[in-house]
Amino acid sequence: MNLTTTRNIGIMAHIDAGKTTTTERILYYSGKTYKLGEVDDGEAVMDWMEQEQERGITIQSAATTTYWRDHQINIIDTPGHVDFTAEVERSLRVLDGAVAVFCAVGGVEPQSETVWHQADRYNVPRVAYINKMDRLGADFYAAVEEIIEKFAAVAVPIQLPIGKEGGFEGAVDLVTMEELGWDADQGGQNVSRGPIRPEMAALAAEWRDKMVDALASHSDEITELYLGGEAIPVGLLRSALREQTIARKIVPVLCGASRRNLGVQPVLDAVVDYLPSPTDVPPVQAYNPKKEEHFELPCDAGGNPLGLVFKVQYDREAGPLCYVRMYSGVVKTAGVVYNIGKKKRERVTRILRMHANKSEAIDELQAGDIAVFVGMKTAQTGDTVGSEGWPMLLEHMHFPEPVITVAIEPKTVSDRDKLKETLDILSKEDPTFQTGDDEETGQLVIRGMGELHLDVLVTRILKDFKVGAKVGNPQVSYRESITKKVTHAESYARAMAGKDVKAGVTIEVEPLARGEGNTYTKAVRNNAVPEEIYDAIERAITNAFGGGIALGYPCVDIGARLVGIEYDELTATPFAFEACASMAFDEACRKAGPVQLEPVMKVDIMTPKDYVGEVMSLLSQRGGMIHGSDSRAAIDIVHAQAPLAVMFGFSTSLRSVSQGRASFSMEFSHFEQKR
Repeated sequence: MNLTTTRNIGIMAHIDAGKTTTTERILYYSGKTYKLGEVDDGEAVMDWMEQEQERGITIQSAATTTYWRDHQINIIDTPGHVDFTAEVERSLRVLDGAVAVFCAVGGVEPQSETVWHQADRYNVPRVAYINKMDRLGADFYAAVEEIIEKFAAVAVPIQLPIGKEGGFEGAVDLVTMEELGWDADQGGQNVSRGPIRPEMAALAAEWRDKMVDALASHSDEITELYLGGEAIPVGLLRSALREQTIARKIVPVLCGASRRNLGVQPVLDAVVDYLPSPTDVPPVQAYNPKKEEHFELPCDAGGNPLGLVFKVQYDREAGPLCYVRMYSGVVKTAGVVYNIGKKKRERVTRILRMHANKSEAIDELQAGDIAVFVGMKTAQTGDTVGSEGWPMLLEHMHFPEPVITVAIEPKTVSDRDKLKETLDILSKEDPTFQTGDDEETGQLVIRGMGELHLDVLVTRILKDFKVGAKVGNPQVSYRESITKKVTHAESYARAMAGKDVKAGVTIEVEPLARGEGNTYTKAVRNNAVPEEIYDAIERAITNAFGGGIALGYPCVDIGARLVGIEYDELTATPFAFEACASMAFDEACRKAGPVQLEPVMKVDIMTPKDYVGEVMSLLSQRGGMIHGSDSRAAIDIVHAQAPLAVMFGFSTSLRSVSQGRASFSMEFSHFEQKR
């Protein structure tokens, strides 16, 4: 495997921007599939789950490998719906580059912004593809302007559309200054290149100057040629575009209409020409938990093995399928890997190269590549796998808090074990799906990111896993936090099996800023205390975060520190310290002014201009706060925040005040004290 000819890319966008359709075309033109799958017909290869085909949306990020111009391209197709943001997050964590798909009519839609900022957080270079140029109201130049305004990005068109809406027929390549055309009879398989038509020549020259100008600000060689009025070689333009894209200084912009088979091959060319290989991106950050230090890990197949499990998917026959991105070294089939976080050895019985839900066996997985490990029983999303003699952790992924709760109970006694097993499988697959018991009612509850998220999970429990269960109505999932800093010392003494066991810990808790999450740190370090005692204390406190304080809701934004430990090797056991730390945390939080928090959602409503007043009034009546609005040619987008509790049933009310013409998207913003 040649690392320089490998690309690990994701395709990301707002729901309905044509992302999966674009991926289907990429697979078709690169020879991976032999017929074009359509999302609208429920035949898309990448949307292989039954629910994805029924709903016409992507839920799970499917991974596939294809080849173009002697380059291996590992593609991850990610969901566009905000409820499945964890799927996007874990995909972006392991990508080297991304194709951001925008709708030529809708431009930068709210979820596009969320995904773009997630990509910023993981420093992912990207190219933009403005799709649906054949749709009524398509405007390439307005979409480019919006990318520049909303993302403060230097969006540089490297193509211009020829025609638009029903008259869209091709593109001008500004790098080679040629006209590109596609043969409709052959499904767009062949791309023709020719001279630019006279009526486009002046516009093409103007935009090429803009492209060269953007590159010249970073390249002295291009500046000299440009100022001297000399021709700039195509090879020099491409290398400058590549360099600046990888440095995230510019975003090359292409255009097309994937559903009409126009414009997809240049996107593949752009992936090869402008997006980075695993050796072009900065070394990944690894963490040594024993020495408590960070260091950089270069992508090297000759190094110690280290990889990240970025997705777990359950297969009825094979068991858990663990999607792994290798960052260093090599893992071979039938080899043993060490799960560093869980401190467990696991055997990799098979390694599979995935094509959506089909697969082929391979002998090994090298640094810089992505594949599936079969045989690992305990791995979860976010786990680091490597070797026992070199226990390095790759940074943890950040996942948002689940905010909606639904009660679920088995219909019969025989369904109880099946339900428990199914919930265990689903929570391993999806880090934003949580299960637990409601302390007040004793009911089993499941928590998720939104109504659609839970609806999909419940349907999977009932239909895919065929569990008989009764499901309640969605409820808001509240949280608890504290308002002041408290230090508390706790001691534990019991007689167990005729032996005295004792433990003593001092815990300090303090409130953190909203959105920071929970943290645990050790402020004491005694070499006489075994590591397993410290592990037991950490386990107790991280478990206590989920158990709540006064009302039983999970805790958020609490910083806990171990500031004192009383240890006697004659009476100490890990169990005693685990119990003592749990009691200390509970008592400290009870003294620290506990408060109940409710989830507040960021709401974006897209409405025709005629209904803006009614829509704002509807949201205000429910207790929402309007933050402003953006005006487009045909619609307005109203930006607001509202407590989740007031948003149940909002879609029905919105349809009735707008005659069914307004729609909205909603995502978690933050927790704040319940009013």
